[in-house]
Amino acid sequence: MKLSDRLAAAQQSPSGAERQSGGAHRASKPARPGQQTPDDALAQLRAVLLEEPAADTPSGRPAAASSSVGAAADDAQPIDESGAEGAGPAASVTEVAEAAVKHGESATPMLDWVTISTGDVDRPVRLVKDAKVADAETKGGPNETAVPEVASPEPAAERVRYVDPLAGIKRKVHQSLLEALGPTLYDAELDERELASKVRQTLQQVMESEETLISTADRLRITNEVSDEILGHGPLEPFLRNPEVTEIMVNGAEQIYVERGGQIYPVNAAFTDDNHLRRTIEKIVGRIGRRIDESSPMVDARLMDGSRVNAVLPPVALDGPMLTIRKFAADPLTVHNLVDFGTMTAAVANLLAACVRGRLNILISGGTGSGKTTTLNVISSFVPANERIVTIEDAAELQLRQEHVVRMESRPSNIEGRGEITTRDLVRNSLRMRPDRIIVGEVRDGAAVDMLQAMNTGHDGSLTTLHANSPRDALSRLETMVLMAGVELPTRAIREQAASAIDLIVHQARLRDGTRRITHITEVTGMESDVVTLQDIFLFDYAAGVDADGRFLGTMRPTGIRPMFIQRLADEGILLPVGLFQDWS
Repeated sequence: MKLSDRLAAAQQSPSGAERQSGGAHRASKPARPGQQTPDDALAQLRAVLLEEPAADTPSGRPAAASSSVGAAADDAQPIDESGAEGAGPAASVTEVAEAAVKHGESATPMLDWVTISTGDVDRPVRLVKDAKVADAETKGGPNETAVPEVASPEPAAERVRYVDPLAGIKRKVHQSLLEALGPTLYDAELDERELASKVRQTLQQVMESEETLISTADRLRITNEVSDEILGHGPLEPFLRNPEVTEIMVNGAEQIYVERGGQIYPVNAAFTDDNHLRRTIEKIVGRIGRRIDESSPMVDARLMDGSRVNAVLPPVALDGPMLTIRKFAADPLTVHNLVDFGTMTAAVANLLAACVRGRLNILISGGTGSGKTTTLNVISSFVPANERIVTIEDAAELQLRQEHVVRMESRPSNIEGRGEITTRDLVRNSLRMRPDRIIVGEVRDGAAVDMLQAMNTGHDGSLTTLHANSPRDALSRLETMVLMAGVELPTRAIREQAASAIDLIVHQARLRDGTRRITHITEVTGMESDVVTLQDIFLFDYAAGVDADGRFLGTMRPTGIRPMFIQRLADEGILLPVGLFQDWS
């Protein structure tokens, strides 16, 4: 009988305490000749498992000692007191676990059961808890066998619809204003300032004629909100004006969230209904000549200040129209701002400035919302003012300070499915525009092959971004996007193009505390066999830990490796500080 079968039979016998209390009763029943009592079986099992010296059992038969657990278990054929074969004494959890490990078998205790693994069979066997285990359970020691508590999910927050107590009055004032102005709202000869002035004058007259008794504060609020509805984007306008809000997320008419300081918060604002939200979306996309409807329910657009907009309509959006606005600062952030925010250090800023002036091709990678476009804006500010820059974007977001900038934006197809102009078309066209620098807002498709061609054909100093989780993943994604272009190139040829074209990878991440940090400055050094070789020049110091508020204390630190492009920069007359790549901590 195998050890697992032996222990399975053991669960049918009385416990050790029962054997002590009922010993007299069992002793009154003599064992039949040639048979083994439960105490004999227990002594034999312990002798086999714990390799105790064989001793005479109470029945007068010596316990067979063996170094082989399986062989000894096979020899033992215990019977219960009535003579039925297959039952045996109970063993303690500690004894069985220790013995099983000693003989190369595994035993996993759980409550008063143990799982014995022999060969390919796992058998749970009920065991008697000995004093050692009971004491551990009482004290909560390392051998505790209680089942750990399973963490419960946090209860879902109750969704409460925001109800505006002044909604009825606002609707009445809004309707009166539309009737008073009429076609003036759509007069193409009026500029925005004149229209805003006329709307506010008429709105003031309508509010004065309103007979409802309301406070001065409520009257001012109604005036501002109705004015925002006519001239702006309705309930979103206060958040668009708030410089602390970096992103606005509208999940249907009744649910609006904003991002402040890298964290997401719900706000007490709502659209009147889905039609109200849809009219706002159509106003945004209509201003830049794009459309959104049931046949084309998704659109990427931008506000007049360059803020990025994405909108989705039903039936793709199941809970009503969805709108996401990623704001950009009215005044573009500078390198000093990013150093103050902790996005980069002064040493990293100096290195990137030297690389841009030295015309290195730079790839900025990172996840969604990690700050790639902001970093691209800042890095592009290092481009000399006497160079011609061509920018190519899906939705114009870059805010370059130089004077000689040519901006181009891709275009989706029209309602007939014609007229589409892709990023790849614009990259190819830019090569004929005598650019000194080509800056692509984001590479996400077959435009990657044309971007690599541009970098490899004399257009040094080009900049672009792409989504990736690490510098190594950035190269893998670039390779995948080249294949998306339908160009049948061998993998090695694509990697050689990437290794030759890209000089530096700047990787940025959005950390758990909501901050956006550059985490890698990585040089592309070439090829070894079929692998593109990389070396990290600066890395973010995660080992510094976090403070009491959960904010990361780390910063960018040099790895001590001097990049290979130092000589190239020196040839261009750009000298880097001697100690820039040394960690002085």
